[in-house]
Amino acid sequence: MIARLRGNVLEALPGRLVVDVQGVGYLLTVSISTYDKLNPVIGKEVELRTHLHIRETAHTLYGFATDAEKELFLLLIERVSGIGPAIGMAVLSGMPVDHFKACVVNGDIAALTQIKGLGKKTAERIILELKDKVGVAASWQAAAGDAVPSAAIDAESALIGLGYKQGEARKAVTAVAKLKPGSATEDLLRDALRMLNS
Repeated sequence: MIARLRGNVLEALPGRLVVDVQGVGYLLTVSISTYDKLNPVIGKEVELRTHLHIRETAHTLYGFATDAEKELFLLLIERVSGIGPAIGMAVLSGMPVDHFKACVVNGDIAALTQIKGLGKKTAERIILELKDKVGVAASWQAAAGDAVPSAAIDAESALIGLGYKQGEARKAVTAVAKLKPGSATEDLLRDALRMLNS
């Protein structure tokens, strides 16, 4: 799997870059936001996070300017049924990552449907399937200020990934963290699972 590329720009068009990496030209599909952030100039060096999407008919390499963009793209194509790379790229081109997350957390269907290619039903599905996942860190920060224990965020995210609702996951992790402050993610997760299953 190709996870990152660094090389010189050979071709640059909105939505598409060709990057020369030691004599090999990689064609990358990029969002408009990535294109704008990189402001690619022929011959200039760029570095991109990448995802290689493999289908029967094509192997497509997607490029991202930031980790946050790549993570959101993967979340969309892996966690939301019916969403493929084309819509993932449309989302990244349509609004900044933080704004998208805020729309999902707040259930703002109207804002999401402003993105080209996103209809009301798809926007509703995105909100339903991602609401708990994109709001975890933000809601911890809102509740606890700047001193957010990353172990607690990771433990809560893991519980949500296992199918628990965000509210019950937060309650269990908070209770365990109060009993054992400074615990590692694994310890918080194990003790929270015991509490939820008791």
